[in-house]
Amino acid sequence: MTTVVGPFGLSVRDPALEADVLAGLSAVEEGLLEATKSDVPFITEAARHLMQAGGKRLRPMLVMLAAQFGDPYAPGLVPAAVVVELTHLATLYHDDVMDEADVRRGVPSANARWDNSVAVLTGDFLFSKASQILADLGPEAVRIQAQAFERLVTGQILETVGPRDGRDHIEHYLEVIAGKTSSLIAVAARFGAMMSGADETVVDILTQYAERLGTAFQLADDVLDIASDSHESGKTPGTDLREGIPTLPVLHLRASAPSTADDQRLRELLDGDLTDDGRHAEALRLLRAHPALEQARRDTVRYADEARASLVPLPLCPAKQALEGLCDAVVHRAG
Repeated sequence: MTTVVGPFGLSVRDPALEADVLAGLSAVEEGLLEATKSDVPFITEAARHLMQAGGKRLRPMLVMLAAQFGDPYAPGLVPAAVVVELTHLATLYHDDVMDEADVRRGVPSANARWDNSVAVLTGDFLFSKASQILADLGPEAVRIQAQAFERLVTGQILETVGPRDGRDHIEHYLEVIAGKTSSLIAVAARFGAMMSGADETVVDILTQYAERLGTAFQLADDVLDIASDSHESGKTPGTDLREGIPTLPVLHLRASAPSTADDQRLRELLDGDLTDDGRHAEALRLLRAHPALEQARRDTVRYADEARASLVPLPLCPAKQALEGLCDAVVHRAG
């Protein structure tokens, strides 16, 4: 019997593991509700805006799965999962301001519903709540989170300033992803293994696994932005394209030489104004048919395969199978 657990759609075949993961995720939701509560009702409303809009809860799920290699009922696990998810949510508020996004998870973004100041301050509020919970988890947890936060901010800065002269644009983009996305996903697995008391070798393996999974996860989003008719995150297809955000398919296109009239036309469109609906639709159609999209899919599969391969030293168990299943789920999202 296979059960789908969580919004991400993880297939779990073991009833005991399913029960543990579901119980953990339920406790995390309660923890998120408590953490986003303020004495000021407006702050509570703003802080819960994106949390209640849904989300994949990939990071808390990784905490729970990694904990299976130690004590899955250790007291620090749920707070650690809440910390990671709060941090992730906080970055979404800030990202939407920087990207001037109107929609997030199928609902108006905080900056669209209120304004940029409210969105930025709400993100700061969530960071502060995460820090309060983190303080009770010990200095090692604080250090790990601080290092991840440095990587996250560095990735955002690198994205903002762009690649330096002579730097390969795809290498630069993968470095951005490693900071902005993979760093926090890696912390989720590391916290889960560490808080459960797993062996240090196991902690390292799961951290490396999640780092690679995080990159595959973001690259799958890049492919979905072009290829999907209904984006899982609630964003309209081609949102990054319209906003001029250079995702992997576009970077692969620009790294190749023009070969056809359609290829040349696509480059002209990408160099122009894609806020026009007609030009945007044409660019989306041409990019969907371009080999660059398939190349981005292959990159997604490669990182997912690397994540799966990193698990080889771990003993065969339902949790390992579930982690392998996450690799398959990421690849499936990318088509």
